[in-house]
Amino acid sequence: MPKSTDHFPSAAGAAGYRLLAADEPAAFIEIGRKRRSNFLVVVDHASRRIPRRLGDLGLSASELQRHIAWDIGALAVARHVAAELDATLVAQNYSRLVIDCNRDPKVPTSIPTVGESIDIPGNIGLDAQQVAARRHEIFDPYHDHLGALLDERLAAGRPTFLVAQHSMTNIFRGVRREMHAAILYNRDRRFAGLVLDMLRREPDLHVADNEPYFVSDQTDYTIPHHAEARGLPHVEIEIRQDLLHDDAGQLEWAARIAGALRDAEHAFLGAAA
Repeated sequence: MPKSTDHFPSAAGAAGYRLLAADEPAAFIEIGRKRRSNFLVVVDHASRRIPRRLGDLGLSASELQRHIAWDIGALAVARHVAAELDATLVAQNYSRLVIDCNRDPKVPTSIPTVGESIDIPGNIGLDAQQVAARRHEIFDPYHDHLGALLDERLAAGRPTFLVAQHSMTNIFRGVRREMHAAILYNRDRRFAGLVLDMLRREPDLHVADNEPYFVSDQTDYTIPHHAEARGLPHVEIEIRQDLLHDDAGQLEWAARIAGALRDAEHAFLGAAA
């Protein structure tokens, strides 16, 4: 892996620092703002894009293709799910290596210096201006937009079910993950439990319950900050990445997830009636 600092700015050169050039993409994408379903689908780790100013962060091209940079296949699945459900989609447009949009900025891993066991040279030794630029130009616009969108829906009297789509590696530290997917939650299991039940209707499908990850204030931001804080029904979904490597796999999982979400919504609203 390259260790040269030629490809990213040093902390010493950060005076008047601005991260994104005027012609670079915005911090997030939004699709279907006027769609009418109760679902809002979000993808916190949708892209492996690195701002030009950061070069390659000192990493090889192959490392920037890996899970440390993004959730492989998550955006493709989310696009299909959102289209099937007639739901709005909002997705982060830069790599989690720049700043993790599913971490509280106060948490040390917000800007990771290590990805699994690999050092991230371009994230080491940042000064306050460089850290602030990543937050103000990437993290804040994404979450400010989500917050404003949710507040707009609330003011219009529109119910919202927040769905956070992620993907996970099939092998982690040499151990193969047997689950095909996982349903994650934190303080409120009501809707997530229903989605889990719907997915488990397929007898050959192994869907884990709050593992290998679980939602917490230390490891997550979107669900606690946007869904739990507003009392919205929500779920975080992980799909194993080796199941999403081609269009067929992405479409299969999107149809499966959309069906489970639709049936879980029906059950949730029926129980509340």
